[in-house]
Amino acid sequence: MKLENILLGVLLQRPSTGYDLKKYLDTSGRFLRSNTQMSQVYRSLGQMQDRCWVVHEVHERPGAQDAKTYRVTEEGATIFLDWLKGPYTPPSRSEDPEFFARISFAGFLSSEELLALLDTELSARREQVARYRFRDRSRQDEPDLPYDPLLAAGVREWLHRRGAATVDAHIAACEDLRRRVLDGDLTFPVEQSAEAAVGTAPTA
Repeated sequence: MKLENILLGVLLQRPSTGYDLKKYLDTSGRFLRSNTQMSQVYRSLGQMQDRCWVVHEVHERPGAQDAKTYRVTEEGATIFLDWLKGPYTPPSRSEDPEFFARISFAGFLSSEELLALLDTELSARREQVARYRFRDRSRQDEPDLPYDPLLAAGVREWLHRRGAATVDAHIAACEDLRRRVLDGDLTFPVEQSAEAAVGTAPTA
């Protein structure tokens, strides 16, 4: 997942400073790319500016360092849309961020384009389940070091079941989103924070 694609998408939603972009990557965007440093953000912005994908305006702030607000050029928008709407090859793991990065910028897609993206993802994950879910997972380990075969086998089975549950939940979530897009039902109730839920819990 290229940092430039994420930054272009965020900037196309709203011109932002480097600080604003870092704040996004620390909050909403933290599941698309982990542990992005401020230096990486500014380095990418500099490279994108050299390629004429973004430009910036300087805003003077009395008593503080001047702020640079970046916006995307026409060429940068073309680069972003070529990635967003280009061919999508699902990675081997459903947890990889490529799919989630694309749907995070679904506002730049039509409903038909989003449905096509969902169909590609669903097809790949269903094929994975059919091919690998019930494969022969037996192993004949011959370790050279002290080794607990029962512990190893138990953890491998736990990992398999966790992976299966994760893929099943991902498929169900994608199917739900696909249905909602088809039905035009993309409104969701506001979630309560854990603190609010505790605070409003009935007392005995």
